[in-house]
Amino acid sequence: MPRRAQRHIVPYMGEADGTSCEGPEQLDGPLARLMLETGASVGLVYLLAPGERVLRLGLVAGAPPQITAPWARISLDESIPVADAVRERRLVWLGGGQEEIARRYPRLGLVLPYEFLLAAAPITGSDEAWGGVVLLWPVRHPPQLSPREEAAIEAFVRRAATCVEQGAGEGGERWPPSGEPRFVCAPQPRVTDPAQAAAALEFAERLPLGCCALDLDGRITFINTAGADLVGDQASWLLGRRPWEALPWLRDLVVEDRYRAAIVSRLPTAFTALRPPDVRLLFELYPDEHGISVHISPAGPEGTGAGGPAAPATGQGASPQEMVGAMALYHLTHLAVALAEAAGVRDVAELLAEQIVPALGPQGLVLMVVEEGRMRIVSHRGYPQEFLDRFDGAPLTSEVANARVLTTGSPVFFSTYEEFHRAHPSAPRYAGRNAWAFLPLAASGHPVGSLILSYDRRRAFPPAERALLTSLAGLITQALDRARLYDAKHDLAHTLQTALLPHTLPRVPGLEVSARYRPAGQGLDIGGDFYDLIRPTPSTVVAAIGDVQGHNVKAAALMGQVRTAVHAHATSGAPPSVLLTRTNQLLADLDPGLFTSCLIVQVDLDRQRAYLSSAGHPPPLLRHPDGRTDVLEVPPGLLLGIEPSAAYQTIEIPFPPGALLALYTDGLVETPGTDIDEATLSLAGHLAAAGDDSLDEVADSLLRYAERAGPRHDDIALLLLRPGPRGGG
Repeated sequence: MPRRAQRHIVPYMGEADGTSCEGPEQLDGPLARLMLETGASVGLVYLLAPGERVLRLGLVAGAPPQITAPWARISLDESIPVADAVRERRLVWLGGGQEEIARRYPRLGLVLPYEFLLAAAPITGSDEAWGGVVLLWPVRHPPQLSPREEAAIEAFVRRAATCVEQGAGEGGERWPPSGEPRFVCAPQPRVTDPAQAAAALEFAERLPLGCCALDLDGRITFINTAGADLVGDQASWLLGRRPWEALPWLRDLVVEDRYRAAIVSRLPTAFTALRPPDVRLLFELYPDEHGISVHISPAGPEGTGAGGPAAPATGQGASPQEMVGAMALYHLTHLAVALAEAAGVRDVAELLAEQIVPALGPQGLVLMVVEEGRMRIVSHRGYPQEFLDRFDGAPLTSEVANARVLTTGSPVFFSTYEEFHRAHPSAPRYAGRNAWAFLPLAASGHPVGSLILSYDRRRAFPPAERALLTSLAGLITQALDRARLYDAKHDLAHTLQTALLPHTLPRVPGLEVSARYRPAGQGLDIGGDFYDLIRPTPSTVVAAIGDVQGHNVKAAALMGQVRTAVHAHATSGAPPSVLLTRTNQLLADLDPGLFTSCLIVQVDLDRQRAYLSSAGHPPPLLRHPDGRTDVLEVPPGLLLGIEPSAAYQTIEIPFPPGALLALYTDGLVETPGTDIDEATLSLAGHLAAAGDDSLDEVADSLLRYAERAGPRHDDIALLLLRPGPRGGG
C-alpha cells in the first residue's frame, strides 16, 4: 500500500473525564462532541495568530486537507463568515443555502458552489478574542438553528476560550505551533461481533455489481471483486489510492468535483466515466461523516443506470498529460478570488505562498519583484534564507534563469535536473530538486517580477499544466502591479498624515499626557482627525482635538490649516470660546465646503481647573480621583465652518491631581447599528475600571475596547490628560 502524505491526525476516543482544560490541544474531543450534538458534517476551529490580525486553522473534523488548505489562513479584515464572527463578536448563520452564501459572501460561493448551511461563532475570553469555530451542515438541516444547537455552540466556545486562555497563560504557544492544523477523526462505529463483519464482507463479495468505500481523503479503503473487475484493476493495487490517481481514465474534472461536492454538501451525487476502450460506468456516491460509499454499475446508452439519471458524463478517458486536476483548479479559483481582494504586495505574497503549494504541489516557491533594475525576494517557501541570499538583489542582466525569463518574457520549464543543468551548468541545486517552472511576471511589456516553482520529482509539465501556469502568472502580475500602486499611494498617504500630526507633545511638569492615532485601516484615504497640545504659559496648557469632515487630501489639507489656526490662537492666550470663534471665522473665509468638529480644553495647573469649549465634538470623559467617571455635558456649539457668526460657550470644571480627562474623536465610539450615547456610556464604564494604570496603558486599553466593541470605519484620535504633583518648570 502506498505511503500516505504525513499529517497530524488525532482519533477521537470519547470525552475525557473531568472538566480541567490544560490547553487548546484538549479541544479534539469537545469538537467531535459538538458535531455529534448539532449534526454538523464539518467542523473547523481557528485561532488568532499572536500579534497578527490573522486567523489560522488549528483543528479540523469532517473534511480532508485538500479541501481545507485554501482556508488555513484568513485575514481578520476579510469578508469571510468566521472573520466577521470574530471581528464583530457575534454568531453568523447562513441558513439559506447556496443562494444566500453567494449573495452575502461571493468569494465563498464562487470557490465552493455547493449546497450547505454554515454557522460561525467567535471564541472570546474576558478581555480579548481568541478565534472562532465554523460548522457546516447538509441542506436537509432546517433553515434555523435550534435552541439545543445554539446552546451546544455556546458551550463549546466557552470551553474553547478557557482552554486557549489557560494554555496561553501557562506560557504555551497557541496551536498549531508547526503551522499545520490537527485533523480529528469522527468516532467510528464499533463492531462488537466479528462474525457480523465477516458476514458483511461475504455479502459485498456476492454482489454482482461493484461497491467500494472512500475515506474523507478520497482514498479507497475497500472495494469488492465485482468493483475491481468493473474498473479493470486489482483490489490490492487500488487500496489506499484515490480513484483519479490510480486510474488514468478517471483523471477528469467532473470526478474530483463530484467527490468534493459529496464531502462539502453531504448529498448523494453521481457521474459517468468511459473505461477504455468502450465500457461506460456509472458511479453513485453516498457520503456520511466517515467517508463515501460508492456504487459502481454499467451505465446505459444515455449515461444512466439502475440508480437513475447521473451527473453530466466525464470526458472520454482523457490522457493524464492533457488534464489538470479539478482540485488544482479549485485552489486556483480560490487564489484568483483572494488576489482580487488583496491590497498590498505583502498581502499578495502571503496569499501566493499559502495557496500555490497546496494547489500545485511544489516543494519550493520563490516570488521576486523588480526594484530599480534588481530582483528582490518578497516571499518564499521550501528554501533556507542562506540559499536565497545569493539571488536576492541580483541584477536583471545576470545569467540566472529567473533573470532570463524576465528579459525574454517567456516562461521556461525544466522537467528534469539534466535539462536544467544543460541550460545553467553553474547554477546551484537545492536539496535534490528535479523540476522547475520559471514564470515571468510582466505588465504592459515591463517586468514586474517572477515566480519560481521547484519540485522534488521529475515533472512532465504537459501542455494543459503549462497553460494553467502561464495564466496563473498573468493573474499574479495584475495583482502585483495593483498592489505596488496601492503600497505607493498608501505610503504617500501615511507620510502626509504623519506630517500633519504633531511628532511629539511638549513635556509639561505636573501633567501626564498620552496620545494615540489609529487610521480606519481600509482604503487609501487620509483621515481628518487631529490633536495637539500647546503650552502658552508655564502654568497653563491647551489641549485640542478635532475631526474634519471627509477622508481625502482636501480634508487633510484643511485639517492642517485648522490645527495651525488653533495652535496660533492658543499660543496668544485666547480662552477656549474665543479660540473656537476665531478659528470658525477663518474657516468661513476660506469656504472649504467641509465642516470640522473641535474640542478645546485649557488647563490651569496652579488653580487645578479646566475650561472646555466644543464645536459639535463628542463629549469628553472625566474620571475623578475616586474612580467615578462622568460624560461631561459641554454645550455643543455649531461645527466650524457653518456659520461665520457662531458663538461658543465655555464651562469650568475642577481638575485636581489624580483626575483623568479623555478627549477622543467619534471613531472611538461610533459603530454601525449601535446607539452612540450608549457606546459613550459603555466607554466611560471601561475608563472607570482603569485604576491607577499609566496613561499609556489606559490609552491602549481604550483602543482594544473599541476594537472589541465592533468594526471601525473611521479614524480614531485619543488624547489623555492627568495632572499630578507640580515640579519645577
